[in-house]
Amino acid sequence: MKAAYINETGPPEVIIYGDLPEPKPSGSKVLVRVKAVSVNPIDTYLRSGTVKMDLPKPFIVGCDLAGVVEAVGPDVTRFEPGDRVWGSNQGLLGRQGTFAEYACVDECWLYATPPKVKDEQAAAIALVGITAHLGLVTHAQLQRRETILIHGASGGVGSTVLQIAKILGARVIATVGGRDRVEAALNLGADHVIDYTTQSLETALRKIAPGGVNVWWETSREPDFDQVVAGLAPRGRMILMAGRSARPPFPVGPFYVKGCSIHGFVMFSAHPDEQRDAADDLADWLASGRLKPRIDRIMPLADTAIAHRMQEEHTIGKSGKVAGKIVLCP
Repeated sequence: MKAAYINETGPPEVIIYGDLPEPKPSGSKVLVRVKAVSVNPIDTYLRSGTVKMDLPKPFIVGCDLAGVVEAVGPDVTRFEPGDRVWGSNQGLLGRQGTFAEYACVDECWLYATPPKVKDEQAAAIALVGITAHLGLVTHAQLQRRETILIHGASGGVGSTVLQIAKILGARVIATVGGRDRVEAALNLGADHVIDYTTQSLETALRKIAPGGVNVWWETSREPDFDQVVAGLAPRGRMILMAGRSARPPFPVGPFYVKGCSIHGFVMFSAHPDEQRDAADDLADWLASGRLKPRIDRIMPLADTAIAHRMQEEHTIGKSGKVAGKIVLCP
């Protein structure tokens, strides 16, 4: 089978697109004929060696996938050949990735794809959707009519958080960089949009939410905690899901006097049952059209190294050239 893999960590150029043996399902594993995958920042961190994990060699990159069940192991109970499935949480913690024509995935990380949902949509929503759901429902416990600010609402995670927050009945303030992204955030349902390239976030937020916001979702790798704490309402909650190496100053006094809390989490450490609960909601919202993954572009799997370079330049280099998910198809 064709696959995008590495033999050693390094820049995008270490990715090889070539032939590897087709995996065989055993135990509770499902062999999926991959139809679509999507790129996530964590994929680039693992490939570059920035995030250290023990990786099999050769190591197929990628977390997300959508496709069709080709075969199942003897202990599989939830799927059978011909079923359409989607999932995430691959390509880490010793598991092989998904950027190949076939992927062997434990059934606990797979979910049924609704009939009218395209594989590209399912792959694009996988990691970002489960992440957004875990952050909003499990950690922030966002309530109807609460106000949430999403700092960086035009990316894959941010645009998904925006949509799910609206589905949950919250008032959404989105921050984005650029006029075209203002329009995109409004189209996704944001109640207010702040363009931080032309507006002062602090000034605009004081006008929109003078009492502060109940939840602040931070997507940047280097949060400005003075800005965040000033913008939170009493008992406000901050969600952190980026910035592994960040060590910014923190305003301890204003934070604890307000009774605020910070919730940091990574999606791939959540229990399979928690992720399945999130996936069930995501599937329903995708099927009903209430949730629409923001796809920046669709590329062939052979261009994995190019896609990694684009994602890295956007995430680390802050190029601003990627708005949504990069999806690849074998």
